[in-house]
Amino acid sequence: MNIPSLEGKVGAEEWQLRCDLAACYRLVAMHGWTDLVFTHISARLPGEGHRFLINPYGMLFEEITASSLIAVDQEGNQLSESPFKVNKAGFVIHSAVHAVREDAHCVLHTHTRAGVAVSAQKAGILPISQQSTFVLASLGYHDYEGVALRDDEKPRLQADLGTANYLVLRNHGLLTVGNSIADAFLAMYLLETTCQIQIAAQSGGELTRVDPRIIDGVAAAAREQTDGIGGAFVWPALLRKLDRLDSGYRN
Repeated sequence: MNIPSLEGKVGAEEWQLRCDLAACYRLVAMHGWTDLVFTHISARLPGEGHRFLINPYGMLFEEITASSLIAVDQEGNQLSESPFKVNKAGFVIHSAVHAVREDAHCVLHTHTRAGVAVSAQKAGILPISQQSTFVLASLGYHDYEGVALRDDEKPRLQADLGTANYLVLRNHGLLTVGNSIADAFLAMYLLETTCQIQIAAQSGGELTRVDPRIIDGVAAAAREQTDGIGGAFVWPALLRKLDRLDSGYRN
């Protein structure tokens, strides 16, 4: 698909953001977290207002490039030319989060089988793995209200997310937020892995639960494990892998 390059036509900071967000889409595809074209990742643009980048609705995640990403404002107006539109449900969810979470520079939403399966379980995320301890330390739940097409759902979504970085959308899927694209991706990696482990463990015998006191101290453990820089610790290695396979996301 021939999308004209925006390199040199947008500021350096925006171009870097576009490259990182396009990389995130490719990584989500690489890990098998896509649902054809029906999920979305956004990143707040630098400058005033709550403008953000989001995927062109109709492109597979493995096709997305830095230049194909669409800029929108808080009202849903498209600020960049594109032959594609923006997913309405994607806009509702992402604009709701960006409007109230100044720290949420990236919002990542998925519909994976393991994620939806756990979202349908009454008990939600169980404390049965090391991965789950990181999730449970900053987790919210939002009840299903149908496809997210209505603005009146936004206040409830915002309240249920609160200050958490992980959100289980009941009967729907998973959502993570991060201060950077790298942080949101690492959070989703932990949340998705937590769900996969839980579904696998439930097929066996009686489960052993993690001591709640461990969850209380997990934030300090996470900082130590990543040298205090969170997702930025693993992000360069992920980009190196992408570049070895296909650096086209940078176009």
